Amino acid sequence: MTSPKARQRNSFTGERAAIYCRISQAHDDDQTGVDRQERICRETAERLGLSVEPASVYIDNNRSAWKRNRKRPGWDKLLNAMREGDVRHVIVYHPDRLMRQPRDLEELLTIADEQQLTLHGQANRRDLSNADDRFFLRIEVAHACRSSDDTSRRLKDAMEDEAAAGNPHTGRRPYGYDKNGRTIIESEAEVIRDVFRRYLDGEAPGQIARKIHEGGQRTAYGKTWEEGTVRRLLDNPYVAGIRIFRGKEVGTGNWPAIIDRGTWDEIQQLRQVRAVQDRARRKPRRFYLLRGVVTCSCGQRMSGSGGSKANYRCTRKAVNDSDKRCQRIINAEPLERFARDVAIEVLEKLDLSGRAPATTSLSEADTRANDDDAQQLKELNEMWTAKEISTPEYRSMRKTIEARMKERQRKIVQRPVAVLEGIAGPDAAANWRRLEKAEDYARMNAVLRFLFAAVIIHPATTRNSFDTDRIEIEPNPLD
Repeated sequence: MTSPKARQRNSFTGERAAIYCRISQAHDDDQTGVDRQERICRETAERLGLSVEPASVYIDNNRSAWKRNRKRPGWDKLLNAMREGDVRHVIVYHPDRLMRQPRDLEELLTIADEQQLTLHGQANRRDLSNADDRFFLRIEVAHACRSSDDTSRRLKDAMEDEAAAGNPHTGRRPYGYDKNGRTIIESEAEVIRDVFRRYLDGEAPGQIARKIHEGGQRTAYGKTWEEGTVRRLLDNPYVAGIRIFRGKEVGTGNWPAIIDRGTWDEIQQLRQVRAVQDRARRKPRRFYLLRGVVTCSCGQRMSGSGGSKANYRCTRKAVNDSDKRCQRIINAEPLERFARDVAIEVLEKLDLSGRAPATTSLSEADTRANDDDAQQLKELNEMWTAKEISTPEYRSMRKTIEARMKERQRKIVQRPVAVLEGIAGPDAAANWRRLEKAEDYARMNAVLRFLFAAVIIHPATTRNSFDTDRIEIEPNPLD
């Protein structure tokens, strides 16, 4: 079978292209930053007469292509754009920015069998429908994969040797030590000793965190001390001079310990005893039907919380920083009854005959906001290309705009209609009572997630125990 003749460069003019940029934290030979990669790729597009829309630039910053289990959101979006025929050209700084695993290439070639695609690098181009180009790409990717495997093996061997020698593996600066992990910062070390003393004296991690916060102390990276911060410190073997490698103790580290080994072992035993006691004291947990759905109007999720009665509380309730703390609360049972009644009313009117899997869509306001942000990205890129703004300024402003677009995109999800089978229709109320009798809480939660994008709780306006005026239900589009 003869391969299709490669298209000539002068036939590319005006065709749509996508740009893909990636830089990893691995020790690649070429660590050209994504901003420079994008600039080079745009120059290639201009030289070839290709059109690149702002939404057709896909970036995976600090995403390694040689780690087989590493998620690459930009790569996944690029594949979808190619499958849908949105682009016919992919421009990369070098093919190894795009793929270093044979399976990545084969996935790309499978799409190319349906869509005529051309891959452009800084030095050459590959027609993915051409047998010779496919052959050379397979060789290049196999070589890159072997190189990555060799690098990975050398790094693992070096890390194992470092662990056996007792050298610290710090990465981020450990609290209590300087950046190299070998020199104790005495002011922080005293906080660590105080945490361990208080815990041995019977104080809970939440109490300890509050006292540290009241004393004006911050973590190694300037964060507020919280209950989880204390728990992680109590579980951190580094402060006891214990070297861990791949989750196992391999010996004593060659850095000074802040906590002696006896105290460390006593703390670990006490942690286990208290965990058993806590489980024994807890009442059987109720299932919170609106979990994953109920949201505080401050923007945080609300979670189920026990006590004298079941409530939903804002997840910012325990934050020690008063500027970020939110104490919003609402009684769980009447809220769930209210949401159930709304759901049944919707279900009774719902006809599932002939329906395909439903997909949420953006509201008109969100669509307009996305269009505005896309235009801002385009103008921002033009300013950067013309060197009217610096690269740090460009990167910072682009990150802010893309974060807004990403948050809106999160609303678009696939929801299987099958979750409503046997529930929707004129008998919805009776069907729901059947689920309640069977205690099929997971199914009821799935139905509520299908129907509602969010159940938003606003501040209370009265002293009544339950006020429906503070509840806003944001429905999912069902058409």
